[in-house]
Amino acid sequence: MEAKKHAELSTANHTAETTEISQSFATETVAEDGGGKVVRSKGRTAALTLAKLAILSAISYILYMFVKFPLPMLFPSFLDLQISDLPALIGGFAMGPWYGCIIIVVKCLLKMPFTGTACVGELGDIVMGIAFVLPASFIYKYHKTRKGALLSLAVGVLSSTAAAMLVNRFVLIPFYLQAMFDGQWEPLLNMVSTLYPDATSANFYNYYIFLGVLPFNLLRCLICATVTFFTYKSTSKLLHYCIRARKFRALICIRRRAVLYSCHETTLLRKIFRLL
Repeated sequence: MEAKKHAELSTANHTAETTEISQSFATETVAEDGGGKVVRSKGRTAALTLAKLAILSAISYILYMFVKFPLPMLFPSFLDLQISDLPALIGGFAMGPWYGCIIIVVKCLLKMPFTGTACVGELGDIVMGIAFVLPASFIYKYHKTRKGALLSLAVGVLSSTAAAMLVNRFVLIPFYLQAMFDGQWEPLLNMVSTLYPDATSANFYNYYIFLGVLPFNLLRCLICATVTFFTYKSTSKLLHYCIRARKFRALICIRRRAVLYSCHETTLLRKIFRLL
């Protein structure tokens, strides 16, 4: 009789434990998303977060280094249109503002060993990229709607364009003028003479900033913002898919083990009862 009571108590304890584990795990991993149930992670693991950052940073670096479109008929030849801020924007929307900033910094750091601008150009790109990604993803973090996304991207475009104008006026052009041209305006004026034939050392910044930097960065940021607006939802789901799939497999595994354990113990107890 004592063995029978012990077996019944053990069965009850293990059944309660199995139910508690299954219910708690399901509560942690199942949540509502747009009317349908999806499995999600309670918290991002460091490994998965680093993997996402690495993938987005690598894509951003490739775009930064190899995908450039010069527009010599519209802008000076040293201004190349590129969309390397796009992965950082998507990462900021999907993972948070600071992750987007990290992607910007990483892509520029990776390019620094191959730079011909003494890293000043890359530092300027960091400032302009963060000015784009940080306000956009920060606003979207608290307004996750299509209107919120549109507003955040508009603020990011204006912020990055303003930062580009300030960086070019007070950092990039003065540095290039002193470091590469020994303070001489002639080489720099010759580079833009086709587009701005009336430019002189006295009015160069008026031509270059308002006819070059301003429309160029508006165009660049608008392209990135437009692509992000139409793709961030699907891309975000793709980034989070690995977490959902991994947690779903873990949930199925735990439930299978619980069921097998329960069936095995029930069979064992039946044999014990028969002996008694």
